[in-house]
Amino acid sequence: MKTKFSLLLVLFAFMAITSNAQTASTEKPQEEQVWVPDKVIAAAEHYEGGKEAMYKFIKNETKYPPLAKRNRIQGEAIISFTLNDDGSTSGFKILKNPGGGTGEEALRVAKLIKFKAPGYSQVTSLPILFKL
Repeated sequence: MKTKFSLLLVLFAFMAITSNAQTASTEKPQEEQVWVPDKVIAAAEHYEGGKEAMYKFIKNETKYPPLAKRNRIQGEAIISFTLNDDGSTSGFKILKNPGGGTGEEALRVAKLIKFKAPGYSQVTSLPILFKL
């Protein structure tokens, strides 16, 4: 009887240890993935931190339009603008608009981006992805 009891006690202790080890996670939380296009973005080289930093800023500033969310509209909005020689931007146009207010939101976010002065003027485009 004592051996059965001690065997059960050891079995329960072993089960408690293994269940605790399974729930304790030692993984570090992964950083949230940011969509970065494979295309070469000419203006990205003039953004502090490069293309990845620029798209991280875009992701943080973008608010999905309620109409687009309600109608499950997804796609890539493309904004064209002129990057002036002093780093300012002008001449914004929506080249591609998936609809539901996504083009206007992409335009608003593109106007918030601050670039370093490239020393020359260039017309460039910026794709912004809207995905639910």
